[in-house]
Amino acid sequence: MDIAQRIAQFENMVQADPTNDMAHFSLGGAYAQAQRFAEAADSYLRCIQLNESMSKAYQLAGQYLAQAGDTTRAIQVLTDGFVRAGERGDRLPQKAMGELLTKLGAPVPEVKKAGGDAPAPTGGFTCRKTGRPGTQMDRPPFRGPLGEWIAGNISRETFNDWIAQGTKVINELRLDLSRDDHAETYDQHMREYLGIDDEVLAQIHQRPERP
Repeated sequence: MDIAQRIAQFENMVQADPTNDMAHFSLGGAYAQAQRFAEAADSYLRCIQLNESMSKAYQLAGQYLAQAGDTTRAIQVLTDGFVRAGERGDRLPQKAMGELLTKLGAPVPEVKKAGGDAPAPTGGFTCRKTGRPGTQMDRPPFRGPLGEWIAGNISRETFNDWIAQGTKVINELRLDLSRDDHAETYDQHMREYLGIDDEVLAQIHQRPERP
C-alpha cells in the first residue's frame, strides 16, 4: 500500500470518529512520511487536544512545525510539551523535546521531576513508543523477529492499547484478515501505531530468529 492510500485510510478513520486521538496521531505520521509537514503538525496538535497525556504527540507536533517553517509555534509547543512530559515522568519524549528546543535556539525549561526522586518501577522496563515505565511482556505476542522485537521494546499496556485500536481499524476498514492484502493493511497500521518505521523494520528482520 502506498502512502497516498494510507493517508486516505487514516483520513477516513478521522472522519468516522473525530474523537479518536490515535487516528489523528497515525494520520500525522502518514502526512509526515509524505513530507506534508504542516498537515502532520496539525494532526498531532489535534491529537494533543483530545489527549493531553500524549507526550510523543507534543514532540512530533513541534518537530514538524519547525520543519514547516513555523519556528515560533514549534518552540511554544515543545516548551509546553517538555514541561508536561516532565510532570508525568515521560523521560524519552522530554529528552527529545529538550534537544529540539536547543537546536532551535530556545531555552529548555526547568521541570521538577514527577514523584521527586522516587525509584523507578520494579523491573525498570521503559516502553519505546511512549517513553513511559510499563510492564514487559512475558512472551512475544506472535512468532518471528517482529514479535520478539515488540516483546523487548513495547510494554504490555501499549500493546493492549493497540489491540483496542486494531479492532477499530478492522471494523472501520472492513478488513478480512484471511486475505493477504487486508492482513498487510492491518500490519501496516500496527507498525505505525507502535512506531516501527521502515528503518527499524529492516533492522528487526536482519536479526536471527530465536529457536
